[in-house]
Amino acid sequence: MAIMLRLVQQYLPSHKQQFQALEKQFADLELRGLLPRGERFAPISGREPANTIVWQCRFDSLAAAEKALKQIDDSPEHTELAGKQHPLFQQSWIEFYEVLEY
Repeated sequence: MAIMLRLVQQYLPSHKQQFQALEKQFADLELRGLLPRGERFAPISGREPANTIVWQCRFDSLAAAEKALKQIDDSPEHTELAGKQHPLFQQSWIEFYEVLEY
């Protein structure tokens, strides 16, 4: 069963540029193969406010998604960047979706 993992992050609107600059550094870690490579989205219209970034990545199984989260947690590069970004958060959460393939 394929899984979509979504990390939803809402940041302080007054820190948009700083937050997004740090997010670009996370994307660089992904490009270097140090973290799972996902896609990022910013809402134009919808339920989430404009100060939201959604990172999502598809995995072959829930176990693979959980393994990726462990890889992220174990990454010293991620930990360093997260320490800079977390003070800018309003809130964040993780969502798992089953990919329906009809």
